[in-house]
Amino acid sequence: MPLRWLNAAALLAAPAAASAQAYRCEAPATIPRPRPDVASQSQPQRLLPIGGYTLAITWAPQYCHEHARDASARFQCGSGNRFGFTLHGLWPDGVGKDWPQYCRATPLLSRQVIRANICATPSAQLLQHEWAKHGTCMPGMQPDRYFLRSTGLYARLRYPDMDALSRSPLTAGRLADAMARANPGLGADMMRITANKQGWLDEIWICLDKAFRYQSCPAHQGGLSQGATVRIWRGTR
Repeated sequence: MPLRWLNAAALLAAPAAASAQAYRCEAPATIPRPRPDVASQSQPQRLLPIGGYTLAITWAPQYCHEHARDASARFQCGSGNRFGFTLHGLWPDGVGKDWPQYCRATPLLSRQVIRANICATPSAQLLQHEWAKHGTCMPGMQPDRYFLRSTGLYARLRYPDMDALSRSPLTAGRLADAMARANPGLGADMMRITANKQGWLDEIWICLDKAFRYQSCPAHQGGLSQGATVRIWRGTR
């Protein structure tokens, strides 16, 4: 039976080209309080011009296969919640290989902001990290506007039948082609597929211009070669 995607808010069955991202998600009654996320020696502040953006989405079944025992993954990988692709974040890219990060000091996110976005990015700490590291570098942004922009781009995405793709030989190029067919205006050259060392799908990075329109990815962005084999973890199904 093909995967069916359910809207996190209404839990409605999705159409053939799947639109919603969560099979099932209910925000916790008590919203976790994140820790501060700040620049460090290994992750220094970088104030650089913005050349474009990357929208990164994570294949949650693989993440939970690797992290289910982590306390930080309890909300995403337990408590009855089930996800397909989750929103990792919206990242400003630089003009070259380096990108801006940790552009200004920021307080902790409010519980209201976390609650509003935790079914897209199912970790309070990751939400804090994404805003602190990436959102603070975007001009004119405050947390609510940053997450409105990132979740808006995320909600537009449609997905191919991931269950069917997982059951046949698959390459990064074939997965990109399938994703492109499900999303008018998105070409296979406008995304990068990433995987772990064993070749299991990790993330899809979608390249955007400064107006948040799809664009071809720069050669230096990385990701798998088109012919690289990719496997998709289905969990226990």
